[in-house]
Amino acid sequence: MKALIFAAGKGTRLKPFTDHHPKALAPVNGVPLLERNIKYLQSHGINDFVINIHHFGDQIIQFLIMNDNFGAKIEISDERAELLETGGGLVFAKPFLESEADFLIMNADILTDLNISDLVKSHQDNENFVTLAVSDRKSSRKLLFNEERLLRGWVNLETGAERLAEPNLDFKPLAFSGIHCINSTIFSKIRRTGSFSIMEEYLDLMRTEEIYGFENTANLVDVGKPEAVAIAEKYFK
Repeated sequence: MKALIFAAGKGTRLKPFTDHHPKALAPVNGVPLLERNIKYLQSHGINDFVINIHHFGDQIIQFLIMNDNFGAKIEISDERAELLETGGGLVFAKPFLESEADFLIMNADILTDLNISDLVKSHQDNENFVTLAVSDRKSSRKLLFNEERLLRGWVNLETGAERLAEPNLDFKPLAFSGIHCINSTIFSKIRRTGSFSIMEEYLDLMRTEEIYGFENTANLVDVGKPEAVAIAEKYFK
């Protein structure tokens, strides 16, 4: 399976490092996030990557060249002209992904020990449209799933704002892990253009498509803030 790693973001929460570097190159115990995630996915048999770039994208290109792409096949989806967020970034990367039956997406600033092989197997065995890695962990925003783990809504626990496909019948709130498997038919179903969040599309598509949650208890750290680096360094040596 081919993997798209989102590495284009400005990483404003990770200042001052991101004043001069892309957040994907932020080190955890001396190893850049991007390197960790390439090797992590390689450990599950994934060796074909698309990496999107924007903020200090030239540094990512040079980093990959210096390391011979870590022995992987890597294609660059170059968004240096315009940052497109996750949804727009996916659409922009379509030429690299549309010939795949399914592909994986992962945020570069996520570190986890989730068994990616199990996620991929669940997605493919069930012929899912989209499979979202989710967990019961602290988060101000939660996705809502029914008993079959079908996505039925979203809620902001701080403001009370919500989006529902149907009345909330004791839906289970779970936090998205920034990792998802997607069937390439999604490219014919996305209606937004320009810069947008893929989650906005999912919350529209949940009314017509089956989007499943893959619940797990894996360790996961969103390395989005300087204090999160210290937490990540406890789990990821």
